[in-house]
Amino acid sequence: MRPALYRVKRGQTLAQVARTFGVTPRLLAAVNALKSELSEGELLVIPPEGNVYRVRGGESMALLCGSPDRFEKKNATRCLYPGQEVLL
Repeated sequence: MRPALYRVKRGQTLAQVARTFGVTPRLLAAVNALKSELSEGELLVIPPEGNVYRVRGGESMALLCGSPDRFEKKNATRCLYPGQEVLL
């Protein structure tokens, strides 16, 4: 079972923590209202796990998540571009 909270260890980056828990860095930052890089000892809320997917050209929010609103809720963004990592 995944923890609901996680305490950052020395030297960990946002990308490393996100990868560990199967979420995108953007979502982890949004859920925790992060404005800067992580600090040792900081307590993070870990959002629900999803399938991380790299977007290809021509794909839409509706194709990936069923609707633009669902995409935004899962990924904390309305942006979509090729190469972006998103949760499905």
